[in-house]
Amino acid sequence: MELTEEQKAIINSVGDIKINAVAGSGKTTTVVEYARARSGRAPTLYLAFNKSVRMEAARKFVECGLSNVKVETAHSLAYKSVVYKNNYNVRPQGYKTYEIAEILGLKESGEEHAEYVLANHINKYAVYFCNSDARKVQDLNYLDVVSDEKARAIVSTYYDFIQKKTRLLLAKMDRGEIDVTHDFYLKKFQLSDPVLPFGYILFDEGQDASPAMLDVFLRQEGTKVIVGDTHQQIYGWRYAVNSLEKADFRNYLLSTSFRFNQEIADLALGVLKWKNHTGNSPSTRIFGRGNSHDAGSNAVLARTNLGLLLRAIEHITENRNAGRIYFEGNINSYTYADEGTSLYDVLSLYNGNHKMIRDRLIGQMKDFSELEDYVDKTEDAQLGMMVDIVKEYDNEIPGMIRELKERHVSNEERGKADVIFSTVHRCKGMEYDVVELVNDFITEEKLEKFADEDREMKDLLRLNEEINLLYVAVTRAKNRIAIPDSLLPDGISPSSRVRISSTDRSGRGWMAPTTSRSGMKASYLGRRKKREPYSQEEVRLKHNEAYMPWTEELDNELIVLYREGLTVKKLAKHFDRTAGAIRARLRKLELE
Repeated sequence: MELTEEQKAIINSVGDIKINAVAGSGKTTTVVEYARARSGRAPTLYLAFNKSVRMEAARKFVECGLSNVKVETAHSLAYKSVVYKNNYNVRPQGYKTYEIAEILGLKESGEEHAEYVLANHINKYAVYFCNSDARKVQDLNYLDVVSDEKARAIVSTYYDFIQKKTRLLLAKMDRGEIDVTHDFYLKKFQLSDPVLPFGYILFDEGQDASPAMLDVFLRQEGTKVIVGDTHQQIYGWRYAVNSLEKADFRNYLLSTSFRFNQEIADLALGVLKWKNHTGNSPSTRIFGRGNSHDAGSNAVLARTNLGLLLRAIEHITENRNAGRIYFEGNINSYTYADEGTSLYDVLSLYNGNHKMIRDRLIGQMKDFSELEDYVDKTEDAQLGMMVDIVKEYDNEIPGMIRELKERHVSNEERGKADVIFSTVHRCKGMEYDVVELVNDFITEEKLEKFADEDREMKDLLRLNEEINLLYVAVTRAKNRIAIPDSLLPDGISPSSRVRISSTDRSGRGWMAPTTSRSGMKASYLGRRKKREPYSQEEVRLKHNEAYMPWTEELDNELIVLYREGLTVKKLAKHFDRTAGAIRARLRKLELE
């Protein structure tokens, strides 16, 4: 292929460099050509972001006959150095909150579920330390990454205890008394000050490097190359840092995207201009040279699991001819939190059915309000999302998820899916012919409101990352993109390649994002907009009793049937009223 002038400048460069590459700009091709130009020199190490990227990169280097390039991930290097040497056992999924409470012998104190609240913070403190470049736990102030007022109050009160137990948890891993986590052995690798025997080290996805791995990289003697896109940093919640800004290397650009056309490039630039509100005015240029006209792969992308799940449910309930679907990753992962808590456990707690709860933590909650209080004290965003889903759909959830699974194709048949559903984090590095965005991303209106308030720098950085999430979503599209009107930047007009989402226009789609208790003040969860398929007169004709007043007799009947477990849908059919009317009456009777 013909290389651009920017690519040629990188290939001919000397010394340590950093490459800021826009989405779809052929950075892998550039890195391969960089390595080819040095194939007769010292051995080269290519550090990939994850296992799938590692396998793809290894294939490309082999195809080019570059046998002197070793392809690894940070964790694969650390695994070989630390886990083998110390004969550790690895716990891939990490520890659940109740397991940490048991390991550390935490006991219930005067406050409800205090042992689990403290265990949750101990776990997060350990993850924070393991991803940092700090040498000791005491070198970090855990309060720096706790934002919710209720959670900060708890942490401040028990700070010394949390720090002491965090050190004990890590010491138990170090001594092999308990299995180690992926974060732990990477940290131990960093603290060992390893020397990597390579003349050239190429570090991919540098905008999402953990400080621990960046520290290892920067200490090496070989020529260092960092590749990434400063606007694709979306792992700040995992304490990642943008190494492109941290490294004082000569800067190179890849500003031509071969993935998409100029219309989508202009849309992406319009999104990036929102960073003016956070004091991070971008100087990025994007030239779209993609010319794809295919429509083979169609994807729906969302900011959150909640937003995606609700959009998928809407897809199958409002389109009875909906075909096969596929969720990037495992479809079951969208109904489970990282700690293994199931959406069904939360639903069982909501229904007061403790016998059906399998998760130990959820099983300790007396009622749903206790779980909501726990979420507030721990800032557990994933559990908070589950709480929101259950409150929105309650007992309709099992049937809806069952239908989603019936339509879901296997990994091997991914290419046969009519629609692919994914969150932005799961589709990082992917591309699709046609993309539809769910309206659960931050809007410029919300962004301006939050940025104008007297906020700390860490809040502005999180807002910046919210903009990055929308940018990454937009730049997954190769050919066309459907975007909600509320997310369309000023100055960008709909066109043949960029159109307003049809669900947004019909009134059956999504309301503007709102802040939610279940995430940081920057977790902008979408709310499903209620269907309005009929006029007022049509509703009156369809539901004869819809506007009749509720009597004491009808209220008593509603209370009995609701407590017997009838769903809102069945109650609406029984009383010949709309689901909205039933929900409103349940709230009036303080049943919801």
